[in-house]
Parts: sequence; C-alpha cells; structure tokens
Amino acid sequence: MRAVVLRGHGDVDVLSVEEVADPEPGPEEIAVDVVATALNRADLLQRQGAYPGPPMDPEIPGLEYSGRVAAVGPRVERWSVGDEVMGLVGGGAHASRVVTHERLALAVPDAVPLADAAAIPEVYITAYDALVAQGGLTSGRTALVHAGASGVGTAAILIAKAIGARIAVTCSAGKVEACRRLGADVAVDYAAEEFATAVGEWTGGVGVDVVLDVIGGEYLERNIDVLRVQGRIVQVGVMGEGMATFPIGKLLPKRAALIGTVLRARPIEQKIAITQQFAAEMLPLFETGALRPVIDSRYPLDDIAAAHTYMGSNANVGKILIDV
Repeated sequence: MRAVVLRGHGDVDVLSVEEVADPEPGPEEIAVDVVATALNRADLLQRQGAYPGPPMDPEIPGLEYSGRVAAVGPRVERWSVGDEVMGLVGGGAHASRVVTHERLALAVPDAVPLADAAAIPEVYITAYDALVAQGGLTSGRTALVHAGASGVGTAAILIAKAIGARIAVTCSAGKVEACRRLGADVAVDYAAEEFATAVGEWTGGVGVDVVLDVIGGEYLERNIDVLRVQGRIVQVGVMGEGMATFPIGKLLPKRAALIGTVLRARPIEQKIAITQQFAAEMLPLFETGALRPVIDSRYPLDDIAAAHTYMGSNANVGKILIDV
C-alpha cells in the first residue's frame, strides 16, 4: 500500500509517501481500503516529535479515515467486505489501507458522500465527547468554544445547534462571518474584543454551562470568569501556552470542574464506548442534514507536505481532507 511515512521528526521535509506492506486484520478487526483521510493538529505535532503515535514500523500518522471494508477477521460480526465505513484510529490512516477494531468503525451516513465522510470522525466525536458526554451540554444550555472555525470548532457549532443549545465562539477576524453562518449565536474576534466581556454580556452575567478550550495558557482564568456556577471547562488541547497560572480560589465559589481529556490515549474499551454513544445519538442527525461535514480544502496524498503547511498557517475553516 501507499502511505505517508515519518522517517524522522521536524519540518515537512520529514514526510514521504512510500510503498509499505499492507496491514492484516486480527480476529476482531477489519481492513479498510481508504478513500479519504484528514489532517489534524495531532498529525502536525506527531511530525514535530511532540505527540507520539502508537508503536508502528514504519511510523504512519493519520487519525481518521473513510473507505470500504476490504477484509474481515474471523470473529467480525458487524461488517462485510464492501461496506462503507469511517472511524477513528490511533495512527496509520494516512495510507491506502488501515486496520481497526470492528466496533470502532461507523457506517457512513447515506446522506454523506464516502469521500467527504473522513471529515466526520475526529472532530465530531471530539466535540460530542467534550461538550455533551463530559460537558453536559443539553437543549437550552450554553457553551463557549474557542477556535470556532477549526475542525472541532465547526463541529461543535453544528452539534450545539442540533441539540437546541446556544453557543458562542472565538475566532480570528476573517472567520467571524463563517462561524455565524454555521449557526454560532455569538462570534468574538479575539484580537479585537475581550471574549470574557462579550460572553458575559451575552449571558447577562450568568455565564456559560460549558467551555470547550483548545488554547490553554492565559485563557484558563478568563474561562473560569465566564463560567456559570457548577459549570465545566473541558480542555482538549493547548494550541497556546502549555502552562497556566490562575487564582485557584475562583473555582471554589463556582463549584466548577476543570476536565482534561484526549481520545488517542484512551483504552480501547473507552474508545469503543464513546464511538458507539456518538453513533446512537449523533449519526442520525447527518441523515436529516442537521449535522454535516465542514470541509475547507482537499489535497492528494502526494501533496501531504503542502497540506501540513496550510494547516500550520491557521487559514482553514473546517477540515482539510486528504484524498487517497
């Protein structure tokens, strides 16, 4: 198979597309011929040596895929050869074939083209897990999401609106209108306006029920400021500073929760649980059109270095797909 291989760590010149051996499915696994995959921040960090993937020789990045089942293990019950599936993996998806546990695969919704479905798994499961499963967001409640035009941010906007919640986001000036078009109730240009002030005014001083933050650093204290009593901050990334200093006493009167989370490092049982919960509660909403892939751009597999460079520029609104 053809795959993106990391022969070292550093700038985009460490990326190469090579012929490597096909992976073989285990007893409860399926092999998938990949039609499309997607680029995520984790892939850039892995390339730089800052976010190691699972042990793999050679090292192949890539966290999600869409494609057709090519082979099944002897104990597989859910899937047959030819089924159209999508899903999350710990690594290895930037390739023409990937192997995954059968219960981590999801059926591609009929309303979504197979080549577009790779834009769903990572950002939608991450946003659902953070906002709904861990954050407790429900109809009538409010959320603040940072980096609202990112893949996770755009998915968060659509999930919030689909379940009847209200949502504010932060983003750069050129992305404010895009976030509003997706349904954000408030879109704050973080360079021109203090988001804590804007969100405080929007909620009438009550604060939001849940904050989804991918920035970290000095955002943390302001996140606490805009949180309502018994609210939750779910930290899913640190695109800003990895260190934060804040008055811990601010958490106490609000009886607030600060939750750190990642998907990649979870035990497979937990990954299966959140995948199946997402499938039950959110996949039907793709059939109705309430949820949809938000795609910024597409690159062929051979142009993976250009895709990394583009993501590093922070210009995208939604997902960057890689056509395999």
